[in-house]
Amino acid sequence: MPDPTTDRPKARSGAPRDPRAGILVDREIRSLISEGQLRAERPIEDDQLQPASIDLRLGHCVHRVRCGFLADDGPVTKKLEELTLYAFDIQNGGVLECGMIYLIPLLESLELPAGLAARANPKSTTGRLDLFTRLVTDRNPRFDDVPAGYSGRLYLEVSPRTFPIKVHAGDRLSQLRFATGESALDGAELRALYARQPLAFDAQGAPLSPSDLVFDADGSITFRIGLRAPLGPDGRPRPIGYRAKAYGGVVDLAARRTIEPAPFFDPVYAPDGRVVIEPEKFYIFASRERVLVPPDHAAEMVAYDVGIGELRTNYAGFFDNGFGAHSPDPATGLLAGTPAILEVRAHDVPFLIEDGQPVFRLRYFRTTARPNVLYGECGSSYARQTLDLAKQFRRG
Repeated sequence: MPDPTTDRPKARSGAPRDPRAGILVDREIRSLISEGQLRAERPIEDDQLQPASIDLRLGHCVHRVRCGFLADDGPVTKKLEELTLYAFDIQNGGVLECGMIYLIPLLESLELPAGLAARANPKSTTGRLDLFTRLVTDRNPRFDDVPAGYSGRLYLEVSPRTFPIKVHAGDRLSQLRFATGESALDGAELRALYARQPLAFDAQGAPLSPSDLVFDADGSITFRIGLRAPLGPDGRPRPIGYRAKAYGGVVDLAARRTIEPAPFFDPVYAPDGRVVIEPEKFYIFASRERVLVPPDHAAEMVAYDVGIGELRTNYAGFFDNGFGAHSPDPATGLLAGTPAILEVRAHDVPFLIEDGQPVFRLRYFRTTARPNVLYGECGSSYARQTLDLAKQFRRG
């Protein structure tokens, strides 16, 4: 086992890593707010802060645009003048239609110091509703990545893929992480972390041996899809996933466990552990392994390249400190780990997936400290999730 007093973390070049490098945690994000480096048109609310990220809120004006774009050569507002078809106000709510592309200025803006960068990802609920989102910033040739020292507004591109979505000003579809230096673990560091603290568990909550997993050189672990489920208490098979229906109706983001899921989703069963994914249909599954993120680390889901481009997994990618690191579940007795929820879509042709097939990688990052509040301690909607739809839908 590595000795933390002698084995200093190394940067990619082999030189000692800056000990201050890492993803910022909740109290440091509060410092950004107090120092004016993270600002907002309305006061930032306490529950926007997560262990290692902050939720971003929609502003009141929505621009329906002809196409998605990057503003790599100037301000976003210049491109909006050219590409906006019409605009409307969502202070009292408004519906975003399927297949349309919208750009929404966010309430938050940044005045980052040199050396501090940021990265955005959709929130879990956003992914489970098949909402495609990307962060856009001024003079930036990349989506979602905010360069160190950035000063300016933040904009969110939003495109509903399956359901029309009712949104309001202040709704939260995306989240932002801040990082200084090289925060990602490399392969050796990840193996050393796993030796100290297992990060993957089987369905019974027992830790998996490193030999049961694939560790990648970029500091990630490959995880698999779970397509087998035990029988329910009534002896009937349980669903192993859900397939979205078209034309189910409008989903109101403000709803909380009140929408009947039947008009929007069909359960998926796989008695032989195999499912054929239909082209351009949206599915929700769970990982075969149970995942854990230690209190002093964060993680991000990375799509697994199947080599033929037929399968896309997951819009939502951030896993905060403490994910899966809960106390024993009184109902199941499981000691650790929580399944990752997978949003899956096939392209062009039907595609067969099988139980245990690799579908995503989880990349681990060092945080600058342990956050004041861990995942699940701050009212997280999916803290003990199994196979779960978005929080707008009633549980069975």
